[in-house]
Amino acid sequence: MRITQGAFSYLAELTDEQIEAQLRYALQNGWSISVEYTDDPHPRNSYWDLWGTPMFDLSVDEVETAMREVRACREGFPSHYIKVIASDASYNRQSTALSFIVNRPEVEPGFRLDRTDAHDRVVRYGLHSYATEQPPGQRYGQGSNE
Repeated sequence: MRITQGAFSYLAELTDEQIEAQLRYALQNGWSISVEYTDDPHPRNSYWDLWGTPMFDLSVDEVETAMREVRACREGFPSHYIKVIASDASYNRQSTALSFIVNRPEVEPGFRLDRTDAHDRVVRYGLHSYATEQPPGQRYGQGSNE
């Protein structure tokens, strides 16, 4: 099962040129850019590890600066999920305006739906990530970094 977090998740992988176009769009709107990565992409795990620091105050002419950070994160964590987040501070708070995955591991083990029967015929469901059966750094094969 393919992870579908953020925009464009049902499309083919974005090329670097398409990623740059999205970064340019975000910067044209005055949004700040950050890059995050994880080896546990559970749908409720919305706060991934931050790569570097958020890039505030980049101009449209500095798209390559943001793209350089995406490439550096890919080099550092080639077997992790990596996403770009564009945050909008126009309402005096940082709100996610756009987020999309820019890197995936070669193999995505997926999730299992667990059903638990409780008292009074109550049924509870939960998701179990197959990747978390391995320790961090070993969840997506060789080459993962901690």
